Amino acid sequence: MTGFTPLSLTHALPFLPLAQGDIDYQVDRRGEEGLIETVLAEPTTRVMLVNAGRIAVPRGEAAMVNYEAAKMRLAMLPGRYMSAELASHPGAVAIFLGAYGPRADAEHVVAVDVTRAVRTADSIPDAAGVGADDSFGAADGPSRGRGASIIDQAPQRFDWVDLRGFAPHASAREAGLATSAASVSMWHNAQRHCPCCGAPVAPALGGWAQRCTSEADGNRILFPRIEPAVITAIVDRKDRLMLQHNAAWRGALYSTSAGFVEAGENLEHAARREAFEETGVKVGELRYLGSQPWPFPSSLMVAFKGQAETDEIHVDGKETTDAVWVTRDEYTHALIAGRMEAPGKATIARYMIEEWLGHEL
Repeated sequence: MTGFTPLSLTHALPFLPLAQGDIDYQVDRRGEEGLIETVLAEPTTRVMLVNAGRIAVPRGEAAMVNYEAAKMRLAMLPGRYMSAELASHPGAVAIFLGAYGPRADAEHVVAVDVTRAVRTADSIPDAAGVGADDSFGAADGPSRGRGASIIDQAPQRFDWVDLRGFAPHASAREAGLATSAASVSMWHNAQRHCPCCGAPVAPALGGWAQRCTSEADGNRILFPRIEPAVITAIVDRKDRLMLQHNAAWRGALYSTSAGFVEAGENLEHAARREAFEETGVKVGELRYLGSQPWPFPSSLMVAFKGQAETDEIHVDGKETTDAVWVTRDEYTHALIAGRMEAPGKATIARYMIEEWLGHEL
């Protein structure tokens, strides 16, 4: 019979802010001819906007990021608003996020990335469609004058917030939508040419893939690259938590051990390797805590809790500049005194620390 260890009562994390998606991706529909046009024509379809990875929210809501209990929501448009917009803005990328409800009367959601949207024809805007009643809310239809394009007006018409600021204030459903949209959006904007032959790429499979435009190279299909990373909350036999400060981090931010998985490496080996490289601490038993996407630009964070086999710390001095063992009281006092800052509310690290601490930060 094995003895009691600090890992004995460890449980998977019950909540992670970027792992809340509950939409039916309807992956089998992504290859349908004219999928986006068909879905946008349906009366129940809603559209959200993304710009350089930032999420569109109603005007004035961006300030809510700084308020503890404030709630935020996506700026949603009826699908019928966007069909003509996509035709006149070839740089816009539509992403079929999926649907809610039975397929017979499903509510579909499409994200439109407007980062590189360019109009096909110039027009002179007028004052039509920019009044107080044109808030893209419950209006019966688009009120647009000559050249008053939704996509053209979007940068000024809406507020734009980073996913890390939006998710902690959003409903679970909208946080999930925003995470998917931001992830695919940032990939499209980072990869504009085929990595194999250098030819331009075009969106494919409902926006979840790209097609190389080179016929000589077989018009290959390209999918988003996901970069797995491990993050480990390391405790010693006294149930103290090791927290570290990295050279690239702001101020007094202290967090847990983390790093990317090497090619050909498994997750457990990566967790132990990163801890030893950064702090000199050897980690033995590991318990899985959970995972969440971290699309900055394309990571998947896989969390563990690890039992330290040694407790003597030797930081590498390059990536990690400081690391310490703390009790729960010591950590609480360090936060109050400003000697340490906790990770942000969208990070998996924050919830790992809370799991050890026993309460919310």
